[in-house]
Amino acid sequence: MATYILVFHFIVAVALIGLILLQQGKGAEAGASFGSGASQTVFGSGGSWNFFSKSTALLATVFFATSISLALIAKNSSVVDESMFPELETEALTTQSADELDIPAFESTLGSTTDDLSELPDE
Repeated sequence: MATYILVFHFIVAVALIGLILLQQGKGAEAGASFGSGASQTVFGSGGSWNFFSKSTALLATVFFATSISLALIAKNSSVVDESMFPELETEALTTQSADELDIPAFESTLGSTTDDLSELPDE
C-alpha cells in the first residue's frame, strides 16, 4: 500500500511542478513593465481562476494528503532493533546507590561567613 501511495505521490509532485512552470505570472504582459494595467496592484489584477489555477490547487491538496499519509504509514511501521542499543537492555541496567559508587556528598556552604579570597597567596 505504501508503495502505491509513494508512486502516486511522485507523479503528483512532478505534475504539480509542471503545472506551476506552465503558468504565466500575473503582470507578465509587456505593458506591465511600462506601468499600464495590472502593474498598479501589488499581486496583479484579481481575476477568476482559470484551469491551471484550479488544477494547481487540486494537485497541491492531493500532494499534502499523500505527504501526511506517507508520514503516518512510516510512523506506524517503524521498528527499533534493540540489538543496536545494548545499553537500553533491561538486564544490563542496574541501579546502585551513591554510597556504592563512592560519590562524595554535596556540602552546602550557604550559611558560612568565611571568605575564600582571603586564602589566596599573595603574588
